[in-house]
Amino acid sequence: MRRNTSISLLAVGHACVDIYQGAVAALIPFFVAERDYTYAVASGIVLAASLLSSVAQPVFGALTDRWPMPWLLPVSTLLGGVGIALSGLSGSYGLTLCFVAISGIGVAAYHPESARVARLASAGSHSAMGWFSLGGNIGFALAPLMVAAVIGHGSLHWTPVLVLPALVGVTLCVPVLRMLARPQAGTAKARAARGADDVASFVKLSLAVVFRSIVFVGLSTFISLYARQRVQDSTTAGTTALFLLFLGGAVGSVLGGSLANRYDRVRVCRWSYLLSVVAVAAVIHVPGPAMFLFVALTSACLYVPFSLQVTLGQDYLPSRIGTASGVTLGLTVSIGGLISPLLGHLADTTSLKAALTPLIAMPALSWLLFRALPEPTTPALRTAAPVPVPARQDA
Repeated sequence: MRRNTSISLLAVGHACVDIYQGAVAALIPFFVAERDYTYAVASGIVLAASLLSSVAQPVFGALTDRWPMPWLLPVSTLLGGVGIALSGLSGSYGLTLCFVAISGIGVAAYHPESARVARLASAGSHSAMGWFSLGGNIGFALAPLMVAAVIGHGSLHWTPVLVLPALVGVTLCVPVLRMLARPQAGTAKARAARGADDVASFVKLSLAVVFRSIVFVGLSTFISLYARQRVQDSTTAGTTALFLLFLGGAVGSVLGGSLANRYDRVRVCRWSYLLSVVAVAAVIHVPGPAMFLFVALTSACLYVPFSLQVTLGQDYLPSRIGTASGVTLGLTVSIGGLISPLLGHLADTTSLKAALTPLIAMPALSWLLFRALPEPTTPALRTAAPVPVPARQDA
């Protein structure tokens, strides 16, 4: 199977999985409307999706460092879809949290293994990894539209329909699994020495991604409700804002890969985070419909570094590709959900505008951390993973 074909299948599969990350935020307004949840209670649903995911992510990453587990791709995809499909069927808050948590575990299991496979299939290409990340962004962007189409004219009891993307994703995994079947014996040998790891830089990178996660998850949780307030309680305004927040990431991911081919990744990330500070401030404080423009700009700026951070993490920890992928692509992304209940409580006691204002500082902190990061250039980092690639291309 050719490299382009494998990356395309992985990107579409990534979209099918990340629909369920976006669906959690997209379902929040419907839980608030149908069940009279407060902001804090509703944000607890995001916490449920993030908490177990945060714990499971590095565990799955460490496991994939020891044993390739391509079967995780279809299993985790199905788990993510089934959890969301069941989340609206019971009026019990506890069961809702349980089902959303199951979906979060599925998403957690998917990302380390898929990122490991994508790195091998892309042969270290920044552009190819950008396209892989683009799949996830498209899934995020489609989530509010799909949820609005399924739930908007009915009720939460229609959530079982949302399992369909997972079934598509499982089907697409079949040719990928066939591609991986033959070269598995060689993958265990394609490891760099532990001495090549730059742990200090990886920790700084991880903190930068944590701060990015806080601002993005915070906005994705509340931007729909905030837009409704700003544009005369319009349901359409909320869906549009969330769609733009997710869709802008598609532009940012592809742009990030292209820019990294001309400039080094660390420099691109620095400029992107600096622009994000201005964009986030404008989303929160610029009045009127102009906020939609800045929502899209914020999303693009926050997603330019996304795939670049994944490859940077893999290059900082070349002997532990799965762990690096689990942290940069999953753990630090889900950590933002742990902060959402705090923002919800602040919004209940003050206002949404006041609760969202501290998010302006998050990309500034990421920018400061990136100022202390080097661009990996050592041969050990650059040659850690390509060994199995020819076998994958011939499969």
